[in-house]
Amino acid sequence: MTMTSLSLPPFRQARHLLLAASACALMACATATPYQAASEPGGFDGFSQQMIENDRARITFGGNSLTKRDTVENYLLYRAAEMAVERGFDTFTLQERETEENTRVRVTPGLGGYDPYFGYSFYRPRFGWSRGYRYSRFAGFNRGRGFGRRGFYDPFYDPFFDDFDVREITKYRATSEVKFGRGAGPDGPNTFNAREVLENLSSAITFPEETS
Repeated sequence: MTMTSLSLPPFRQARHLLLAASACALMACATATPYQAASEPGGFDGFSQQMIENDRARITFGGNSLTKRDTVENYLLYRAAEMAVERGFDTFTLQERETEENTRVRVTPGLGGYDPYFGYSFYRPRFGWSRGYRYSRFAGFNRGRGFGRRGFYDPFYDPFFDDFDVREITKYRATSEVKFGRGAGPDGPNTFNAREVLENLSSAITFPEETS
């Protein structure tokens, strides 16, 4: 920490820390989700799978808000093809295929310190740290306590500059039960040749090392 930041009042130091944290978060999410294993089953940061039988699995691929729907679905196909080849199968058939659309509202004030979805709070010199700030799609924003006003409603209020950004963030997650097979496999639009899928989709796959 520099001498300049040490001389700042506590609320200004807190504001600077919030700005730095927000900048780091934005840098971490600046690219679409690459083709990688998810941090947890069903997560929005990669693929996950669960074997149901020796020739059947449930596969999921979830992406962040910068990952397009068709990318998520292609990555699911690619993972199914990989699993088929790894287990000595030739084809796979998608059963009960579904793509989930997860949309949330995100609010970012002028200083980037508060987001009701992620639970960040901010410091306001006159009233201290905020708390109880809630969002409702029907009632807008209700600050509750922490501002010297109780239950006051003002959907256009910003604690610093009367200017904040309200955005809808959409993330997609594709899930399918996959049946693996040998030989030509059954006819139908949901049955794929695993090796052909790997070959044809390889140019559309972005791996983690390609995003760093």
